[in-house]
Amino acid sequence: MKLTACLERALGDVFLLIGKECPFLLRDLLASEELAQVFGLSVMNVLRVFVGSPCGLNLRNVLWHGFAAPHEVPPMYCSTMVVLTAGMGQLLKSYLQQNKLTWAPRPLIALPDLEDGAVFPEVTREVLSVLEEVMKKSTFVLGTMLPYWEVALIRFKSHRFADCAILLLTQLETGLRHLFATINKCPQRLLTAESTALYTTFDEILAKHLNDGEINQLPLFLGEPAMEFLWDFLNHQQGPRVRDRLSHGEINLPEFPKGVTDQLLTFSTVLLLRFVEEELASVFKEKAAIQSLVHLAEGYSAHFHPMSLLRKQVLSCEKSIRAWPLLPLPREAEEARLECSSEINACNSLIIKITHELYHHVPENHGVFTDLDNRPIEKCCTHVSHQVVASWVRRHQQWAEKTLRSRQRQNFVRMSWSIKLLSPVLLLILLLIALELVNIPEVHGKKTDEYQQYLKFLKSILQYTENLEAHTSPEKNKWIETIRLTHTALLRMWTFSEKKQMLIHLAKKCTSTAVL
Repeated sequence: MKLTACLERALGDVFLLIGKECPFLLRDLLASEELAQVFGLSVMNVLRVFVGSPCGLNLRNVLWHGFAAPHEVPPMYCSTMVVLTAGMGQLLKSYLQQNKLTWAPRPLIALPDLEDGAVFPEVTREVLSVLEEVMKKSTFVLGTMLPYWEVALIRFKSHRFADCAILLLTQLETGLRHLFATINKCPQRLLTAESTALYTTFDEILAKHLNDGEINQLPLFLGEPAMEFLWDFLNHQQGPRVRDRLSHGEINLPEFPKGVTDQLLTFSTVLLLRFVEEELASVFKEKAAIQSLVHLAEGYSAHFHPMSLLRKQVLSCEKSIRAWPLLPLPREAEEARLECSSEINACNSLIIKITHELYHHVPENHGVFTDLDNRPIEKCCTHVSHQVVASWVRRHQQWAEKTLRSRQRQNFVRMSWSIKLLSPVLLLILLLIALELVNIPEVHGKKTDEYQQYLKFLKSILQYTENLEAHTSPEKNKWIETIRLTHTALLRMWTFSEKKQMLIHLAKKCTSTAVL
């Protein structure tokens, strides 16, 4: 498996010697004219028979998706692949010399430790001993696949954490595939990677619906915490995506973090415990360490889902913005009269009206930030906050040192007034985003015209934050313009709010209809 992953990565590097965009799928990469130009068509055809086509041996997919038991892959296949890879290395060397090219492979990813994403503690000897016993008794582990589990633990004890993770991931897929086929009553989905049928992988196993549109029963059986863990580690774009990155040869294997393997081993232990006899499971769960792990697993919540990530970003942005009023305001700025003070007063009036409207829809527990989705609006708000604080600190120091020119002093006064306005406006936008996204599950869809109007409204808020980001940059410092932009944006927010077309309004309608 490591050989096919490293080979795929190397072939992508070779492709980029000639081509511009490397194909994502291995079969497309092997069929490319660029590789045939380097290695020759006959060599590429042989390679496609071994790893690149469902009509051939398809070793890469058969192994990485956990279809093959240890005795089902003859050693001669591995030997052939090693010899073939070495021969391709010689062909590449000759090609580089003839064309006077330099070999420049893409840098590998050093997968960072999980930090906040690490829910389980480090694996202890006690946990390993329990897993050694459980994997022999659990029906989740197929008898023919048990050697893989045993080798995985040996690799972990030898500090070969990438090897351990690779074996665990393939066997988790194998066990979940059998569970998927059993629970959904579709034994035909246990087919191996044959050329005539779609085979079942993590993508189908973790999906909400089956190919025929029916609801996938596996997520309901496993429960939300287990599904959140699998999505975090396998699918979410901001997560480690360990299976994808390992199978495509993107990770620096010697530097694979132990913390990631710890999480996979612990999750596997808790999962396997669910498939042993109840009496035996009770014995294991009486151990304090195992009891703690089961408790942590049952309380797992997503760390890398876009909504979870935005929750952290929003709270961080809110904290940054709330620090603005603490920034010292020069006496001259407090006393100065700004040319657009009427617009500031109008903005303040709109902020009060919109805030009053929004607070009618704040949940009773005030847990506004528990369910959020990722939005560029929030990222712009965060950037604006950082820019404003950085500009303020720098300009205030220059003000105190009396190194600002006359025009710069005037601009600093404008900045001071703008900051007083922008702080509540950005907090208002964060509140709006949070309330809207909290109400997404309560809304059962919009009509096409309503959807277009709503999308237009969100785009206008995004446009405002992007303009704000540009105007507050050190290069522009357009503080009067920010006030005018803010007034226009607040008017749009209030006008759209009066139409009662926000999700907070539609959710209320849906709830009222359901009650009736």
